[in-house]
Amino acid sequence: MTSIRKKSKAHPAPPTTLFLFGAHGDLVKRLLMPALYNLSRDGLLGDGLRIIGVDHNAISDADFAKKLEDFIRAEAANKVGHDSLDPVLWAKLAKGISYVQGDFLDDSTYQALDAKIAESGTGNAVFYLATAPRFFSEVVRRLGSSGLLEEGDDAFRRVVVEKPFGSDLHTAEALNACLLKVMTEKQIYRIDHYLGKETVQNILVSRFSNSLFEAFWNNHYIDHVQITAAETVGVETRGSFYEHTGALRDMVPNHLFQLLAMVAMEPPAAFGADAVRGEKAKVVGAIRPWSTEEARANSVRGQYVAGEIAGKPLAGYCEEPNVAPDSTTETFVALKVMIDNWRWVGVPFYLRTGKRMSVRDTEIAICFKPAPYAQFRDTEVDELQPTYLRIQIQPNEGMWFDLLAKRPGPALNMANIELGFAYKDYFEMQPSTGYETLIYDCLTGDQTLFQRADNIENGWRAVQPFLDAWKEDASVQTYAAGENGPTAADELLTRDGRVWHSLG
Repeated sequence: MTSIRKKSKAHPAPPTTLFLFGAHGDLVKRLLMPALYNLSRDGLLGDGLRIIGVDHNAISDADFAKKLEDFIRAEAANKVGHDSLDPVLWAKLAKGISYVQGDFLDDSTYQALDAKIAESGTGNAVFYLATAPRFFSEVVRRLGSSGLLEEGDDAFRRVVVEKPFGSDLHTAEALNACLLKVMTEKQIYRIDHYLGKETVQNILVSRFSNSLFEAFWNNHYIDHVQITAAETVGVETRGSFYEHTGALRDMVPNHLFQLLAMVAMEPPAAFGADAVRGEKAKVVGAIRPWSTEEARANSVRGQYVAGEIAGKPLAGYCEEPNVAPDSTTETFVALKVMIDNWRWVGVPFYLRTGKRMSVRDTEIAICFKPAPYAQFRDTEVDELQPTYLRIQIQPNEGMWFDLLAKRPGPALNMANIELGFAYKDYFEMQPSTGYETLIYDCLTGDQTLFQRADNIENGWRAVQPFLDAWKEDASVQTYAAGENGPTAADELLTRDGRVWHSLG
């Protein structure tokens, strides 16, 4: 895969002016700047990188750089793998940091950006939209009308768009149309930080470099697939955002569908951006479009109420800051989807994600069909649990495969044995933000891990029936903080004769 090729032939990114719109936001200070520091530490940023914050607040270049330094220093152990910043390394990075004060909707702001590029010594520029989604189309229009997206023979211009990319199919299509009106698809980097995780990228490597896996990766051997993204945290300070978004929009058409695509896509002709993204778009496009009635029957909306995790009492969602006391916004969703192609016909994919669940756990559990049991009739084999291949994305990154074995002794008693590995046991895993690979790919022009327009729209097309069904019936079921969703989520599987794989 691309990341493996790069690790064997790593080279610094070309000189670039990187504009960070929304420079005072949490995304820049918590994730993007620590990621840039880590890339600099690893020798993947060239000397010609200039980082320019863009926002409406007034602040000097020196104070902006100091603000970023103070935050990264406070979070150094978690973000950059050391107790403190390397002063020499930070000084080298900080000398390229500056700031532009300006309104995103004011054309004079873009004239100032043009001047910054002119004085940089390079025509290469990346515009990172770490802003509220309402500014995406407006910023892109002004970048286009100001001529800032025009590329030369020896200069690139790229735009990074954060999620959420639209709020439904119509808005996603409109945003794509806006972007493609002023630039080409090759200039657009729709980012999903899940794809920056090593374990997510390893799904393709594991599937397509191990012939054993590919032999049984189909509906002849796989009974169903479960994809879970469970969080113990609540909405915290994101109440205003979450009230207008909810768990479905926040997680499913981007994060969970990206994991689904990695598991279910066909082998690409090559591990280039066009081939990989083409196969991912095909499989997301093959998700069966439920009718409104089917969508209602194959989905569960949940909202956490007061409860406790690890003995700590926790408030309910409607008691969180900036949340309406009578809100029906979902903090948990469980879905059943089907992929209508030859490889996966008849294999259900169950997706669930939620906040204030019992443990933090993002994993893919691939459940295999049982072996013929005729020879074990009247033994306890009939009561054994299903066997899984588990791919854990976080927090304990790794892969585990179930194997049934006989326990020692005269009786025919069987046990489930786990074969597998944890990344930390085999590789040096330095703390990271998950953005390092994605930023580097953008600077070097590799779009493999970024979403294409058709993939985005196919994802929204698949979830639109659920949005339509919930518009007609906005009722939400409750679960106590510390539980793994409402009981209806369990019933979604039990009616099919299945159960959720245990978390943790």
